[in-house]
Amino acid sequence: MSGTDYKFEGWLGHDASAGEGKMQWGEFEPKPWEETDIDIRISHCSICGSDLHTLHSGWGPTNYPCCVGHEIVGTVVRVGSKAEGGLKLGDRVGVGAQSDSCRGRLGPCEACSSGMENYCQNKMVGTYNSVHLNGGKSYGGYATYNRVPSHFVVKIPDSISSAEAAPMLCAGVTTYAPLKHHGAGPGKTVGIIGLGGLGHFGVMWAKALNADKVVVVSRTSAKKDDAVKMGADEFIATADDPDWAKNHSSTLDIILCTVSSSSMPLMEYMSLLRFNGTFVQVGAPNDGLPSIKQFALMFKRLSITGSMIGSPDDIRDMLQLAEDKKVKPWIKEIPMKNANQAIVDFDAGKPRYRFVLAN
Repeated sequence: MSGTDYKFEGWLGHDASAGEGKMQWGEFEPKPWEETDIDIRISHCSICGSDLHTLHSGWGPTNYPCCVGHEIVGTVVRVGSKAEGGLKLGDRVGVGAQSDSCRGRLGPCEACSSGMENYCQNKMVGTYNSVHLNGGKSYGGYATYNRVPSHFVVKIPDSISSAEAAPMLCAGVTTYAPLKHHGAGPGKTVGIIGLGGLGHFGVMWAKALNADKVVVVSRTSAKKDDAVKMGADEFIATADDPDWAKNHSSTLDIILCTVSSSSMPLMEYMSLLRFNGTFVQVGAPNDGLPSIKQFALMFKRLSITGSMIGSPDDIRDMLQLAEDKKVKPWIKEIPMKNANQAIVDFDAGKPRYRFVLAN
């Protein structure tokens, strides 16, 4: 099918029931080969909340059959004659949530020309459930092999294991990029809302970026000990203190909110910000965010913004920081053959704090 001596096979969702652990193993046709592409033999693929949203058609109708997974690590097994980045056979590489963008091929693009391909307005191609510029469908990493334009492939540093690198490629950079962009570092107090797969990275990145103080906000104190081990200086358990918003008002400079809920207490969260504070939303609930009361923004000149994954350069910068500061995600490896049970357990909130499928 693919013009190679290896098969592209993976866990395919055929309808919305796939998100209930009903994916089926099967063969699929990768995007038509271009000389700018590489093929990767997948060793690891981490499970991301986006996988569940997509399998369930939560963010809109999914183009089934769909093979999810966009935190992919593996070995280069085929290199196009026009591949970028000096990639060669045998290199250990990774692919995140994006596998292509217009890169000026569909007209001027400020985002792509600025090295921020993740904000491409002309053609943002996801690593799965998208369509490439050549018309081929993108399939993700719950699979044996992945075909991807070389521009979106990054080399994995030798000091970072494949299993540890995998969740960095989406969850990691989704939290690293906005913290770096908004100046989390010396002189700043950073709040991380939600201590899950995203949030646990947020704590470690804020610490690695040398923020003065890192505060975790969670519903209960169940994960307090974990947060402290990750580097948190303070922990706010909202269910344990009815006056939490008042007691911690105007104490944070930056908030990174990883919660995906349309019923979260958004305005109470924002009350934790100081004058000129910034609230960054990276969680993406299916049914949108709660309403915003404008005077809370106006009286303290607050900013509310979002952030979208990260560019290939963001991923490289993040991996360098992880190497320099020895940042290691909290992961559990699970055999790829058990992917259906793994997504059910993931949906039930069992990861501490990221599941990584291993071939």
